[in-house]
Amino acid sequence: MKPHLIALDLDGTLLNDQKVISEKTLATLKQAESEGHQIMIATGRPYRSSEVYYRQLGLKTPIVNFNGAFVHHPTDRTWKTVHETIDLTVAKEVIDAMQDFNLKNIVAEVMDDVYLHYHDEKLLDIFSTGSPKIQEGDIRQYLQVNPTSLLIQGAEGMADPIRKHLEEVHAEVIEHRRWGAPWEIVEVIRHGLNKAVGISKVSEWIGIPQERIIAFGDEDNDLEMLDYAGIGVAMGNGIDQLKSIANEVTLTNNEDGIAIMLQERLNLKSS
Repeated sequence: MKPHLIALDLDGTLLNDQKVISEKTLATLKQAESEGHQIMIATGRPYRSSEVYYRQLGLKTPIVNFNGAFVHHPTDRTWKTVHETIDLTVAKEVIDAMQDFNLKNIVAEVMDDVYLHYHDEKLLDIFSTGSPKIQEGDIRQYLQVNPTSLLIQGAEGMADPIRKHLEEVHAEVIEHRRWGAPWEIVEVIRHGLNKAVGISKVSEWIGIPQERIIAFGDEDNDLEMLDYAGIGVAMGNGIDQLKSIANEVTLTNNEDGIAIMLQERLNLKSS
């Protein structure tokens, strides 16, 4: 069988609800790699919180972080890194506009520098993975460079109104996606970026055509990726919108959905 590029979202897809890769899925991916297929990660996470899974899989491919805003090769410094940021003026305009909404917090990330608008122990616990430099206080004062991403945490019921405003006022300069439940978080990155853009760069570099890309996802930040891939696979736990555009729907992230689908599609022996 000709080699395929297997693109994997992390949370809710490759990772089960305990945030680990199951033994069956890990063994299946290793088997696919041994038979000539290429495996990569495409996630909204920064690299510092996805590196552990990259290392666990023993990958030798570039990785898509921040939903396509940062595409790089962790083990090959000759690979041309892509880092596309939000213009600082635009970021501050968005932050200013958000003051009119019922917010819990705003977080800006500049690679591994994290800026929290308000102190929040739960968010600190999430964003401290990988020991980033963390600054707390008014982001408009402390943020002095173009951010990689913005995260807007609204109060309950605020995600949709926030996204409506972003679409009406800032659609030409930013992209926005919603985190999965239970978070009321809207993630903002530069306009024109998504996981599909990053995957296309990797597939071109590897030499695997679009029709032999298999992509797995579960949330709305996976829509472009599944639509772009020759075989877009929605997880059983995925949102309905994603399932409606997917080529296939597999079992959930807790039922080894990736492993089951790959064993069938790539004629792999059961692991």
